[in-house]
Amino acid sequence: GRIPALTPAAQQTLDAQAAIAREEQLGQVRADSPQSRSLADRCILGFNAGPPMTPGAYNNYVQITQGPGLITLLVEMVHDVRVVPVDGRPRLPSAIRQYKGESRGRWEGRTLIIETTNFLRETSFRGSSANLHLVERLTRLDANTLLYEFTVDDPKTWTKPWTAAIPMKRVDAPIYEYACHEG
Repeated sequence: GRIPALTPAAQQTLDAQAAIAREEQLGQVRADSPQSRSLADRCILGFNAGPPMTPGAYNNYVQITQGPGLITLLVEMVHDVRVVPVDGRPRLPSAIRQYKGESRGRWEGRTLIIETTNFLRETSFRGSSANLHLVERLTRLDANTLLYEFTVDDPKTWTKPWTAAIPMKRVDAPIYEYACHEG
C-alpha cells in the first residue's frame, strides 16, 4: 500500500518546513526561544513515541499495563506515558487540546481500540493537523505477538484515510529511562 497524497495546503506546509530544516543544517536559522525548536528537540515528545507509535532507529519498546478503568502505554522514547481510559467516561471538550491528543479506549473481543482526537496544533504526525482523528487497534495474535494497526483520518492533510499495521513482539527486557536534555 501507499500513503495517500497530501492535500495542496499540507504539501505547502511540509515544503516550508523542509526549507527551514535545510537552513538549520546550514546554520542559517537561529533558535531565539524554545518555541522556535521542534517538540522532539525540546524533549517534550519523541519522534516515534506517538500516537501513533511507529518504529524508529532505537528506543522502540512499549510497556502496556491494564488497571481498573485504565490502560497505560509506556513508550521508551522520551519515556512517554499515555493513560487511556477504558471506563466509558466522556471526552474532554474539543477546546481542550493536548500534545498527545485525548485518547479513549474500548474492547471489542480481543482487540483494544483506542480513538484519539483533540491534538494540539504543534503536534504533528507526518504533517498532520490538529484535526487528526486516530484509531489504533491492538490485537493479541499469540502469547508473544501483538498486531498494532492504526488508521489516520485527517482531511486537511491527506486526500483519504489510511491504515498501517505493525507486528509487535514480546521481549523480556527492561525499559530503561530515556535521558533527553533540551539544548
